[in-house]
Amino acid sequence: MGHGGNVIDELMTDHREVEEFFGRIEALPSGHKDRKLYADQATMELVRHSVAEEAYLYPAVREHVANGDAMADRELEDHAKAEQIMKDLEGCDADDPEFDRLIGMLMSEIRSHVADEEQNLFPMLRASCPPDALDTLGDKVRQAKKMAPTRPHPSAPDKPPANKLLAPGAGMVDRVRDALSGRGKRD
Repeated sequence: MGHGGNVIDELMTDHREVEEFFGRIEALPSGHKDRKLYADQATMELVRHSVAEEAYLYPAVREHVANGDAMADRELEDHAKAEQIMKDLEGCDADDPEFDRLIGMLMSEIRSHVADEEQNLFPMLRASCPPDALDTLGDKVRQAKKMAPTRPHPSAPDKPPANKLLAPGAGMVDRVRDALSGRGKRD
């Protein structure tokens, strides 16, 4: 969850972790109960990652990258789609017929989003943002992930300042719910 380095290094490491969860899901047969465990773990990481991007990465893109407003808006649309899929997936067990369809949609959406960020947005940000600012953003993203929600909240604000104000409270509630339910942990 906190890896070190500048914002781009931090977020790319998150991308690799989520892809590892996806690989574990794909390696198991349809209906296997561990597919739900890995889907929950991927969701927890994706939600924390998205909240941190929305609070710090996309405002930096708006500030430093040419045509940054349009890029950030497109990324926020991707997040909204993925978050709704995660919300729908939350209510499915691994043996639910909807599970396979939804996890497939989520993996496709996230892989497309990651490819776009890594091939387009990150190189543009690296070229236009001073290295010390990227380092500072990395620290802010790591802090935000510690306090961020772990469950999808599709109706929550996705732009500052409202997202920065509400995320820690939602995050605390989510972490309590996760601890009480055992979500994301082996039985």
